[in-house]
Amino acid sequence: MRTTVNLDEDVAAAVGQLRRERGVGVSEALNQLARAGLTVKRSESPFRQRTAKLGLKIDVTNVAEVLDLLDGPAAR
Repeated sequence: MRTTVNLDEDVAAAVGQLRRERGVGVSEALNQLARAGLTVKRSESPFRQRTAKLGLKIDVTNVAEVLDLLDGPAAR
């Protein structure tokens, strides 16, 4: 399949380096780089929110009351 692509400088440099190392053409170098990117396994662990006990015991079911408690009634 023929396709025109615009390569960023770092990608073009990687293609050029691969061509020199392996003696292949642009298309083959791009295919090898693309395949290598497709087969990379991500080892990232799922996001977990860390919590810490702050020792505060404020009931936040009534937001207005909490704001009054934290900022004072004059903040309104």
